[in-house]
Amino acid sequence: MQTEKVVDHIVNWLKEYANNAKVNGFVVGISGGIDSAVTSILCAKTGLDVLCIEMPIHQAESHVSRAQEHIAFLKEIYPRVSDTRTDLTPVFEEFKTEVSLKGNQATVDMALANTRARLRMTTLYYHAGLLGLLVAGTGNKIEDFGVGFYTKYGDGGVDLSPIADLMKSEVYAIGAFLKVPASILKAAPSDGLFGDSRSDEDQIGASYPELEWAMLADNSGKTAADFSGRQQEVFSIYKRLNTANKHKMKAIPVCDIPNNIK
Repeated sequence: MQTEKVVDHIVNWLKEYANNAKVNGFVVGISGGIDSAVTSILCAKTGLDVLCIEMPIHQAESHVSRAQEHIAFLKEIYPRVSDTRTDLTPVFEEFKTEVSLKGNQATVDMALANTRARLRMTTLYYHAGLLGLLVAGTGNKIEDFGVGFYTKYGDGGVDLSPIADLMKSEVYAIGAFLKVPASILKAAPSDGLFGDSRSDEDQIGASYPELEWAMLADNSGKTAADFSGRQQEVFSIYKRLNTANKHKMKAIPVCDIPNNIK
């Protein structure tokens, strides 16, 4: 990957899109992870306004400190970067008092995790609407088009996706090039939606390098039968998630009404 040229290409794409849309810049949710760090720097390099928003919901302290470190780093370099913090914990807790929490605990936990992401999406769009900004997505290629590791209408609800054609390893390479704080570069990837220390790998059952391998193998027409041992296990994980999450990756199905009955 020609890292510097990729960075310049994304920055120019962002700037052109924003100018054509006649908006003032971008809003980015800052989580303390590599994807939001890289996305926010790319947005800042356009020279347009960038609002970084922290939206903790029972957030782990390590996530909060990394997010704050990154925002401070950005504001020191880019004069048009600003930030705000919206503590959504009270909103989340109030939501739980108004809905049924009955049922299988794992199912309830997952529904609540997705609710956190959707509360954050609502917050991003609130600020975007007030300030004439676009919501910049932070999903990478593996998450958005491989295993669908995001929340529909949560972190998947964005206006544009600057890093969605980059594998996770490529995002890390760009992060190192852009001098993202070391604490973020070294941190285990985590969506932070469960309020505990579980990583993305804990949830998925495979690492991002493994998933990148599986995605490339799948794209080349391989099947699980072509592999054995850990490779077969990883490939099967990838295919299971890719199939189960197709509904996130494809356009919303529309029931077309035949002209002869309209």
